[in-house]
Amino acid sequence: MKLIRFGTVGSEKSGLQLEDGSRIDVSAFGEDYNEHFFGTRGIERLRTWLNSNIESCPSVSSDVRLGPPMERPSKIVCVGLNYAQHAAESGMAVPKEPVLFFKATSAIVGPNDDLIIPKGSEKTDWEVELAIVIGKKASYVSEADAFDHVAGYVLHNDYSERAFQIEKEGQWCKGKGCDTFAPIGPFIATVEEIPDPNNLDLWLKLNGETVQNSSTNDFIFNVQEVVSYISQYMTLLPGDIISTGTPFGVGLGFDPPKYMKPGDVIELGIEGLGTSKQTAKAYQ
Repeated sequence: MKLIRFGTVGSEKSGLQLEDGSRIDVSAFGEDYNEHFFGTRGIERLRTWLNSNIESCPSVSSDVRLGPPMERPSKIVCVGLNYAQHAAESGMAVPKEPVLFFKATSAIVGPNDDLIIPKGSEKTDWEVELAIVIGKKASYVSEADAFDHVAGYVLHNDYSERAFQIEKEGQWCKGKGCDTFAPIGPFIATVEEIPDPNNLDLWLKLNGETVQNSSTNDFIFNVQEVVSYISQYMTLLPGDIISTGTPFGVGLGFDPPKYMKPGDVIELGIEGLGTSKQTAKAYQ
C-alpha cells in the first residue's frame, strides 16, 4: 500500500494512493498514521478494513495538497556520510560506523510545500534521501531481525544549512532542524512495495538540472545495518523515521559551492517512492 495524508496544514486526513495513481480518502477507518497505528498492526488492520469498505471511500482530487504521510513522529534519526562519494565531496573520511544526528520533527512538511530559506542563511543545501519508517518498537535489534521492525519507506529531502551545520560550534542539528527542512512524501510505501531498499535509484534536480543521480546500492551502511545499529543506542518507536544519508551531488560539493536562493525549484525522487517538488522562498 501507499499511505498518504491530504488536506490543509494541520488538518490532514488519512488516505491511500492506488496503483493507477488515483487517491482515496480512508479517514473513515478512524485512525491517523501515527505511533499507535504503526505499533498496533495498523497496516494489516487497514488492509482488512479495505476489503469491505474500499468501494465507499471517496476519491481525492489530484489538486488537493499532500501533507506529510505520517503524523509527527517521536524522532527523526539521520545517518550522515553514508555514501562514500558524498563523504569525499564533503572532505570527510569514510566513517567506520554510522554517523548519527537528529533532525527536528518541527521541520516536517508536505512533499510539495515551499522551502523557507532560514533567516540569515546563505548556504542552504539539498539532500535526496531514502527514509525508513519504523513499524514495531526496536531495541537491541539484530541485523537479521531488522526488517521485521520496518513498516515502509518514504522519500525525504534532508535540507541543510551548511554554515549553521559546519561553521558554527556544536552539533549538526542547528543546520538540519530549520522549519520546512524535512519535506517527506508523497507517500509511505509499505514493505511489500519495495522488495530491496538497498538497490533503489535516487535523483535530485535543481532548476531542471540533475545534480544528484545515484543508487542506494552505494550505501556504506545498508538499511538493516542502520536499523540495528541505532537500536543499540536508543529505542526506535513505531512511526519513527530513519533517514539514511544522501549521495554525492550536494551544493557543498561543487567548486565553487552552489546554494539555494529564492525562486529555485528542487525536484527529487526515488524508484518506487514517487517524486516531490519544493520552491525556495526567503524567510519573512
